[in-house]
Amino acid sequence: MFIETEDTPNPETLKFLPGRAVMGDAGTADFGDAASTEGSSELAGALFAQSDVRRVFLGNDFVSVTKQADAEWHTLKPVLLGILTEFFESNRPVFVEGKIAPAVDTAIPEEDSETVLRIRDLLDERVRPAVASDGGDIVFRGYRDGIVYLSMQGACSGCPSSRATLKHGVENMLRHYVPEVVAVEQVED
Repeated sequence: MFIETEDTPNPETLKFLPGRAVMGDAGTADFGDAASTEGSSELAGALFAQSDVRRVFLGNDFVSVTKQADAEWHTLKPVLLGILTEFFESNRPVFVEGKIAPAVDTAIPEEDSETVLRIRDLLDERVRPAVASDGGDIVFRGYRDGIVYLSMQGACSGCPSSRATLKHGVENMLRHYVPEVVAVEQVED
């Protein structure tokens, strides 16, 4: 099995592409520490068994791993490639049966306004695919008084350029297409 790797805008995160579905249509899963994998994802748990791993993000067809700041990719990357190769060659499920991570809630409650519908459509169609290409995800957390609340996951969480992405990219686009939007704020998970 050949697993490709890609750099991300976050120098602490690498994107691993196993050439097969990781989460598929189940959404994404973001693990901020080893404890969050307990009893749910053997794959994420195996990656966290490496002390230099700080965060694991599972996307549709990729795995993003964020390392500790003092770790070196030239020593950690081959170990992670070995773990990923062994895991995917074994055809084990990414999640323990019945323990799949909850998918990002994309249902729009009836009471949400037309504004929220337009915001979510723009995020899903234009922003999330671009963010996924960088090894992460962006999640809608709310809208109130003209402010859109979003959280960054995976490679984008803690990335030095994530604030600029939100303010100059996402905020400008939303303000252009949805005049009711006045600002975008990042919410930490």
